[in-house]
Amino acid sequence: MIRVDRVTLRGLRARGYHGVFAHEREQGQTFVVDLVLSLDSRPAAAGDDLTKTVHYGVVAEEVVEVVRGEPVDLIETLAERIAERCLKHEAVREVEVVVHKPDAPITVPFDDVSITITRSRV
Repeated sequence: MIRVDRVTLRGLRARGYHGVFAHEREQGQTFVVDLVLSLDSRPAAAGDDLTKTVHYGVVAEEVVEVVRGEPVDLIETLAERIAERCLKHEAVREVEVVVHKPDAPITVPFDDVSITITRSRV
């Protein structure tokens, strides 16, 4: 059985200009991202060595960079870009990405709109 540990980041916030409507691209809005990074933490724990795990502070900065980056129409595309960026870290075997769009242009009351994807190393 393969052992998997998880590093979780919840509630990363950044302003982005994603969406299909012109006002979303012009005015922007806050996006919220949750991540679960699956990895084997034993090598890092054994030697108390940050270089043998994923630096979650760096990952958080990279996620914000993606959200602030090139606009896309869909939160599905944004989630995919975030997952790809996370999987560039050698220690990360799998990532779950949730992108929340709390100010989505919906005409009825709602609490949240989100997409959840899971991607693994091939």
